[in-house]
Amino acid sequence: MATKEFPLVPRDVGRVETQHRRIFTKIPVPESIPILEQMRAAEPQSMGGQPPIIWDSGEGALIRDPYGNQWIDFSSGVLVTACGHSHPRIVKAIQEMAGKHLYHAYCFPTEIRAHLVAKIKSLVPEPLSKVFLLTTGSEAIECAIKLARTWGLRVGGPRKKVLVSFENAFHGRTMGAQLAGGTPTLKQWLGGQYPDFVQVPYPDGFRCPDTSFEVFAQTLAEKGIDPNCVCGVLSETYQGCNAKLMPREYAKSLRQWCNEHKAVFIFDEVQAGFGRTGTLFGFEHYGVVPDIAVFGKGISGGMPLSAVVGTEELMNQYGPGEMTSTHSANPICAAAALANIETILEEGLVDNARRLEPVLLESGQRIMNLSGGRVGRADGVGLVMALQFVEPGTTKPDPETAWNVVRMCVERGVMLFAPVGVGGSAIKINPPLVINEEQLREGLAVVEEAVRDALA
Repeated sequence: MATKEFPLVPRDVGRVETQHRRIFTKIPVPESIPILEQMRAAEPQSMGGQPPIIWDSGEGALIRDPYGNQWIDFSSGVLVTACGHSHPRIVKAIQEMAGKHLYHAYCFPTEIRAHLVAKIKSLVPEPLSKVFLLTTGSEAIECAIKLARTWGLRVGGPRKKVLVSFENAFHGRTMGAQLAGGTPTLKQWLGGQYPDFVQVPYPDGFRCPDTSFEVFAQTLAEKGIDPNCVCGVLSETYQGCNAKLMPREYAKSLRQWCNEHKAVFIFDEVQAGFGRTGTLFGFEHYGVVPDIAVFGKGISGGMPLSAVVGTEELMNQYGPGEMTSTHSANPICAAAALANIETILEEGLVDNARRLEPVLLESGQRIMNLSGGRVGRADGVGLVMALQFVEPGTTKPDPETAWNVVRMCVERGVMLFAPVGVGGSAIKINPPLVINEEQLREGLAVVEEAVRDALA
């Protein structure tokens, strides 16, 4: 669902001045209105959904506008800047590669591409062994769907083409990724039902109270899906709309089910991969290994790069030149990604996410307690949490309150992106993995205060 557009009317807000936050102007800043209006006049309205703040610079877990204001960044640019903003090592890698006068190579070999794919291969568990670099998470999801469909046709014939995913899932905004997602309205915009894309309830314990694996098989039976017609099962490692991992035993049963029915098991790690959940890869929480893992966002520190990693048998289904992408492993993006991954590993950012997880989740529990049932769930893992705003005693979304909380937080010096998830009612809190405990606690105190004020 579309989020509510933020009005371009400057509001008087209280002055904020702490070590990490500065708000000295009206919000949005009056001087920024011509720039914001210029963008709204030239771009589709879909680009107008975020808080009207001009991003100008940043450092670590802080983001600044050109007018003297500064925010603790709880967005990470939508879970992208794992190493924070303008990390020196990533900046240097970008500058050095650009200085070589090589900023595009198509699929011609480059040394930096060789280093990056070798690095990723060295980190993933067997039998994952092949790395295909692309540009965006959606593009990588499209590739994973294609590989699963190709595999199904090879091993099961024309009937084995059904892709199973989960209700309320989000896999991207290109057509195939949107069809694989679990939001009915997104499918309606594309022309209605597509029988080869089937959703089952996600075992989140909230909108689907029964978290047993029996629900998976039962739902397929109710929908008339022969398990032998399933080419693949696609799941976010944690569901983005609620930041909830599935039960460990559920994941193990799903792995076994895919083995039994020769279906490709795919984990969408676009949000979860490279430290976000307190493990290098999110699927490590489950003790299982997928056939294909899809990475994006946190893999590259902010440059457009994604990756599909899979078994040799799956990834080699297409011959030379049959599976490529124009900007695959762009040298500058590849250099940034390698520097980003090395920084995550060498600076202990995975450990930092795991160490700060209790701070994040304790705040979520306090927010639930003070909300009088208006925050139905506050699920999270590592350094990601979702606050789901609902009508008390129900799972019915409350997008208006969620939107107001985001507005208040931004006005008080904590950067959030617009509400997401079911009905646009979930607020995601996912700061850069470099954030320290002092910054995290200060930002969470602002969120708690905003929730209290929005519900007063």
